[in-house]
Amino acid sequence: MNLLLTIRVALRALGKNKMRAGLTVLGVVIGVAAVTAMVSVGQSATDLVQGELQGLGTNVIVVFSGSTRGGGVRHGRGTKPTLTAADSDALARECPSVLASSPIVGAGGGQVIYGNTNWSPRELQGVGIDYLTVRNWGLRHGGFFTDRDISSAAKVCVIGQTIVEKLFQTTNPLGETIRIRNIPFRIVGILEPKGANIIGDDQDNIVLAPYTTIRKRLRGSSFDHVDVILASARSTDLMSQAEHEMRQLLFERHRIAPGDPPDFDVQNTTEIANMLGVVTGTMTALLASIAGISLLVGGVGIMNIMLVSVTERTREIGIRMAVGARPRDILRQFLVESILLSVLGGIVGLGLGVAASAGITAVINSLSSGSDWPTVVSFKAAALAILFAAGVGVFFGYYPARRASRLDPIEALRYE
Repeated sequence: MNLLLTIRVALRALGKNKMRAGLTVLGVVIGVAAVTAMVSVGQSATDLVQGELQGLGTNVIVVFSGSTRGGGVRHGRGTKPTLTAADSDALARECPSVLASSPIVGAGGGQVIYGNTNWSPRELQGVGIDYLTVRNWGLRHGGFFTDRDISSAAKVCVIGQTIVEKLFQTTNPLGETIRIRNIPFRIVGILEPKGANIIGDDQDNIVLAPYTTIRKRLRGSSFDHVDVILASARSTDLMSQAEHEMRQLLFERHRIAPGDPPDFDVQNTTEIANMLGVVTGTMTALLASIAGISLLVGGVGIMNIMLVSVTERTREIGIRMAVGARPRDILRQFLVESILLSVLGGIVGLGLGVAASAGITAVINSLSSGSDWPTVVSFKAAALAILFAAGVGVFFGYYPARRASRLDPIEALRYE
C-alpha cells in the first residue's frame, strides 16, 4: 500500500470508534494546549519586561554616587555626594560610545498648586537638557530647557500628562505658572504620555525642572553635586564599551588610585534585562516542562488504545496478511493511526492553546493596574509541541504496531 492509501485506511479505522478516538486524542490536545499557552504567557512576560526597560530610555546606563560607612555599617550607594554636573558633561563629551548624559537631582516630595487646585506628583526632579534624549521621551507640546535656563537656574518646568489632567481641565497649561513649595514655575512644555509602568506607577505623574533650579531653590544647596547621572549609549552593541569608557573617565576625574574602591557605581540596564530574561525564561521552561508531562500521559493513552485495537482487529490483520499484506504494511498502518491521533490532537491543541494564552493575558490585564501584557503567540513553541506530539505517537505507537505486524496469520484467522 502507498502512504495515501494507508492514511485513508487509518482514518476509516479511527472513524469506526469515534468516541474512543476522541477520548484518546483529548490527552494530546490538553498537552499541546498547555505547552502553547504556558510558553506564550511566558513570552508575554518577557516582552513586557523588555518593553518596560525600553521605557526607561534608550540603552541607559545609570551612575550612582558613593556610599558612606558609619559604625562599621555601609549605608549603600547614593548616601555620599560624589558625582557632579561636570562629571555628566564630561561623560557626554569625552566618551565616544556615549550619546548623551543628564544629571539628576531629586527634589523629594511636594505639592504642585495651580489656582485653587493642588496635586502631589509622583516624581519631582531636576534634570539636564539631554534628559529627554537619554529617556527616549518626546514632547507633546512646547519645548524643553535650554543651556541658559540651566546656567541661570530659571524657574521653568515641563509637566506630564497626569499633571495636565489634574490641574488644567480646560486651560492650556503652556505659559501658565504653578507653585512648588510656594515658588512659581512657568510651564514651558508637556511630555508625551507614557502610561503606567510594570508595577502600576503612573509615569506621567511627573514634573521636570532644571537641575540647577531644584538644587538651588528647592534644596537650598550651592554645591555642584548631583544624585544620579543617566547616560545613553549610542547603540545596544556599544553598551559594554560605553560602560567601560565611563568607568575609566570617572576613575581619572575622581583621582581614584589603582586598587582603591570607586566612589561611584555604574549600573547597566542590559544586565538587569539579562537577569530578568533568565528568570522569565526559567519560569517559562519550568511551566512548559510541567505542561509537557500531560503529553506523555496522552502518549500512554495512545499506546493503551492501540494495543486494544490490535487485539480487537486480530482477525482483520490475519485476513490482510492472507491476501498478501506484508508485516511492514501492517506495521505502517497501525503506526500511521497512532501518528494521526497525535497530530490531530496537536492541531486542535494548538488552537485551544492560542485561545487560552489570549484569555490569560486578557484576565491579567483586567486585574492589573500596571502596563498591559502583550498577547504573544509562540508559534515556535506550538510547532515544537506538534512535532513532539507526533514523536509521542511514533514512540508509543511503535510497540502496538510492531506487535500487530508480528502476528501469525494462521493464529490471527482463528482468533475469536
